[in-house]
Amino acid sequence: MPSAHNHALPAPETYVTQTARVWCDGDEQAGDGHPRVWLQIDATGFADCGYCDRRFILAGGPADQR
Repeated sequence: MPSAHNHALPAPETYVTQTARVWCDGDEQAGDGHPRVWLQIDATGFADCGYCDRRFILAGGPADQR
């Protein structure tokens, strides 16, 4: 019987930011974007865009692995 594994997939793009409130438009200027949405980075230290899955990481926060 094969074992089930939950493997988290990496976010397609990751940005490190200095602020806990960020916006994402999926690179609207390139023509393949989405409506601008505002995201709030919480105690996890990151926020993912619900449209394009970009991950925003707060610099120095718990998710900052640089």
